[in-house]
Amino acid sequence: MHFDLVDLRLYLNVLEAGNITAGAHRSHLSLAAASARIRAMESSLGIEFLERGRRGVSPTPAGKALAQHARTLLRYAEHLQQDLTEYARGVKGQVRLLCNTSALSEYLPELLADFLRDRPQVDIELQELPSMRITHALRQGAAELGIVSDAVDTHGLESRPFRDDPLFLAMPVDHPLRQQAEPRFSDTLAHDYVGLASHSALAVYLEEQALHLGRRMQLRIRAEGFDAALRMVARGAGLALVPQAAVERNRHLALHARPLGEPWARRRLLLCARDFATLPLYAQELCQALLEP
Repeated sequence: MHFDLVDLRLYLNVLEAGNITAGAHRSHLSLAAASARIRAMESSLGIEFLERGRRGVSPTPAGKALAQHARTLLRYAEHLQQDLTEYARGVKGQVRLLCNTSALSEYLPELLADFLRDRPQVDIELQELPSMRITHALRQGAAELGIVSDAVDTHGLESRPFRDDPLFLAMPVDHPLRQQAEPRFSDTLAHDYVGLASHSALAVYLEEQALHLGRRMQLRIRAEGFDAALRMVARGAGLALVPQAAVERNRHLALHARPLGEPWARRRLLLCARDFATLPLYAQELCQALLEP
């Protein structure tokens, strides 16, 4: 068996992307080179790691085992890199931070920019995912840190409070729901919505909540980001569910906003890791920067 770190990173990128073409792009390899590496990995043991289908690839049982070990080896390689920084000047550390839509849009841009400005030797790989997928990735060792809603199960992870992040219902000034102090989500589903982009973690979560009620959100249009959605709401296009922070930032718009009357909407964001104490030093410094008041 002769796997190198490039092989392992490529394999994980292919799994995360769901196909070899996108995995090759993430790994900065040509499709031919990526395919050859995957085939060589499989032939070296006579085992298939990937099931190929029309819709992409998925791991075989052996492939799942390889993914788990690959993440562990790459994490150890990253720790080694950190430990040798004093001796190998210019070597950078990288933290993989997964977050939900609210954290990405409302709280992280300035915090991460300040951190990167003050620490030129550290890079951050930032990715938006639904909270449940983030906790799964952290348990599997696929990322060092994640920011999730406290509505999801964080069993097996350590967590720290990050921000209060309640969801508010934004509506046009003449909307019939404006009279309700805390409208119920089920009541809103009879009305038109301005939704978020389909790749948004919050959009996926809200549509799942509607399906739990046996309903669907009546999406008239999807907007890229909370600000664009609220501007459309103010013009009468429909309702939108957004974090309170987005409503407060857009106070100048002519709209009404009410807290959504659901327990899952009164949420808090948590910073999570498998074990904060064993994180590389630069990841611990990022935690400290994120949690500072």
